[in-house]
Amino acid sequence: MEFVHIPVLLNQTIENLNIKPGGIYVDCTLGGAGHSSEIAKRIQPGGTLIGIDQDQNAINAAKQKLEPYKDSIIYVKDNFRNLKNAITNAGFDKVDGILMDIGVSSHQLDEDERGFSYMHEGPLDMRMDITRPITAERILNSADFIEIKRIIRDYGEEKWADRIAKFICQEREKYRISTTFQLVDIIKMAIPAAARREGGHPAKRTFQALRIAVNEELDVLETALYDAVEMLNTGGRLVVITFHSLEDRIVKNIFNQMERPCTCPSEIPVCVCGKTPQLKVLTRKPVTAEEEELTHNSRAKSAKLRAAERVGSKNI
Repeated sequence: MEFVHIPVLLNQTIENLNIKPGGIYVDCTLGGAGHSSEIAKRIQPGGTLIGIDQDQNAINAAKQKLEPYKDSIIYVKDNFRNLKNAITNAGFDKVDGILMDIGVSSHQLDEDERGFSYMHEGPLDMRMDITRPITAERILNSADFIEIKRIIRDYGEEKWADRIAKFICQEREKYRISTTFQLVDIIKMAIPAAARREGGHPAKRTFQALRIAVNEELDVLETALYDAVEMLNTGGRLVVITFHSLEDRIVKNIFNQMERPCTCPSEIPVCVCGKTPQLKVLTRKPVTAEEEELTHNSRAKSAKLRAAERVGSKNI
């Protein structure tokens, strides 16, 4: 299957990255190279783009799309939790810009065998890196009730987490839960009919929760944000696109913390803790898609972009 991925918030991403010819930039989630192709154009001449993805299919597709810029691009098959290693192994101490487009790609959703979508029948896999050992199927059939409930409640923000977890544990006594539609049916049994008629597909939150758990997405994001700031040159930009509130909250909180790190009590007139700002937040409110983009890319509806600039203590 062709790897198709429509980049969300493309213009806003490029604007906030403030790309300079000859600069060094990182795309932490290469995907279909929609963002990367625009970055690659703008770093000419003499620039370098480090493209990271844990999905080999994504890297293969990106190499085709980015063929005109092949001499400017370093490909890294890895999880972006290892961002620092990717940069240093490429021969750089610091970079001028980093993009994180978080979440599952359109292509991965469309591949039935990956098990990301509640709209397609497929195995309950949900791994972004298919070499990892933990699948959604393994979690659903091995984890205890408390853990399944925690995953669905905390990562899916699902108010019916308790009932869904109970039904999962009941049904797996009868058969192994191994397909997406088996799980969808269980979720529909668990959620009362009146509640199923509200707020979109009843399985959406549970599938999101399992995907986050399988790929450890929130832990990866938090680690990568701190590392990204450390690896930026002064004046370098960090742009993060998220697709649900849990991720956006992490980005917002870390950006704010790194912009105002002082822990001194408010009654002390002069800072004595010695903690200096590392970021200047460029987006006080998250940037969202405009109407024109929403008409041709429904995935952009939930996208939120936040951007920040690396500073020294005197620059803020």
